[in-house]
Amino acid sequence: MTRSLAAVTGRFQPVHAQHLELFAHALERHDALVVAVTNPDRGARRREVTSDHRHTDAANPFTYYERVRLLTAALDGAGLDATIVPFDLTRPQTWPDYVPRHAVHYVRAYSAWEKEKAAQIAAGGYAVTVLDGDPATKLDATDIRAAFADGSWADLVPPAIVPLLRDLL
Repeated sequence: MTRSLAAVTGRFQPVHAQHLELFAHALERHDALVVAVTNPDRGARRREVTSDHRHTDAANPFTYYERVRLLTAALDGAGLDATIVPFDLTRPQTWPDYVPRHAVHYVRAYSAWEKEKAAQIAAGGYAVTVLDGDPATKLDATDIRAAFADGSWADLVPPAIVPLLRDLL
């Protein structure tokens, strides 16, 4: 018997509360969760028409290894269980190597980029559930990264990752 499997993709630069909310939402509906980390390395980045920054160095300060550590701490802190894998959006032929085809992908769409990502994943043969997000309430990782400069970021991330981020910054 195949277990019901959900997947959530993202750069997680860094992981924040709205990511955890989406993970919990997916786990309420499925037996297991895969957290699929996009832009796992510099070679996996590409310019997207609907997102002018997601490929830049400034938008990707953490390595895949660092993001796995942050995600693991955040998931543990929230009492959530997931398998974390790389997910190179530039190589759809490799996706089933990391996320089984029977997984249902959950995407919260705040902008044209998230809608485009959902369309790319669906074109790759996956079922996708798109949840509408209110742009006015979006917690933006860009704002969190900007707060690194003045030290006002700690209240913007899950408490479980604060010590790790302090070590990384």
